[in-house]
Amino acid sequence: MVLSANDLKTKGISFVEKLIKKYNEVFITVRGKKKFVILPIEEYEKLKEAELEKIIREAEEDYEKGRYIKETAEEHFKKLGI
Repeated sequence: MVLSANDLKTKGISFVEKLIKKYNEVFITVRGKKKFVILPIEEYEKLKEAELEKIIREAEEDYEKGRYIKETAEEHFKKLGI
């Protein structure tokens, strides 16, 4: 479901809640272009968990293929300019 920022402002969060129950996600448009999405918190948490699992799999693959650097924390911070 797509909702303009102006509709969001005039109709309020109770209207968004009704749309979420029906469509499970609401896209907010600004000047006719999709800019934001509203999801139930449970859906957002599932997405974040999936993202974390993907990052962990990629890190494990990098480790198995030797794509890493061994250095001290001090060396690492120095490279970062900290």
